[in-house]
Amino acid sequence: MTRPIIAVTTSNRSGWRIFPLVALNVWFAGGKAVRWGAGRPANLDDVDGVIIGGGDDISPDIYGGKIVTSARLDHDRDALERQIVEDTQTLGMPVLGICRGSQMINVARGGTLHQDAYGVYTASQKRWTILPRKEIWIDDNTRLSRIAGLQPMTVNSLHSQAVDKVGKGLRVAARDTGGMIQAIESIQEPFALGVQWHPEHLIYARRQRRIFRSLVMAARAYRKDLKQLRAVDTHVRLDPA
Repeated sequence: MTRPIIAVTTSNRSGWRIFPLVALNVWFAGGKAVRWGAGRPANLDDVDGVIIGGGDDISPDIYGGKIVTSARLDHDRDALERQIVEDTQTLGMPVLGICRGSQMINVARGGTLHQDAYGVYTASQKRWTILPRKEIWIDDNTRLSRIAGLQPMTVNSLHSQAVDKVGKGLRVAARDTGGMIQAIESIQEPFALGVQWHPEHLIYARRQRRIFRSLVMAARAYRKDLKQLRAVDTHVRLDPA
């Protein structure tokens, strides 16, 4: 069986170094990654699933926040990824959001962000490291709990923003010890999961690898269902009686 194709959106600034690491995680999970970004071809008909990657801040224009002069924005990337998230929901295609990607899934579904998350959650551990130094708690009866279990998880942290108001059709899947949202997910199908940390840097951790594996499994199921629908459609057109 051929590997499901997973599109990975990246920053035009840092994608050259981030994409290979995400692609390696996808490969170990049984998929094959292709790089997307602003100015690059991006056709959902060519892939079976999507990862919205980390990087630039999301423009507050999208969700009604205030402009922060220190923010590093890419409006073209915002527009591309927002449309992708909306289209994956319409198509029933699985999507995983990493850091910024988790925030984009939330914003694309009508949610908002804390632009200074640690200023709001003063009890949260403020970390800035790719090493697992931040403890989070996974909510029961969530997709993430079925993927990674309910034991406290130690993750990395490279963010200053975080989910505030949760978007339509989403729920909180994990928080840190100070109450800051660290994961969101869709309440119903299709598969949509956003994690605030960077599991691609924790490839040695079994529970982190399961996150990529769950996406690839959902992408494989999506491709199978799509092929069956196309086969039925072809049969109906060839034999209208």
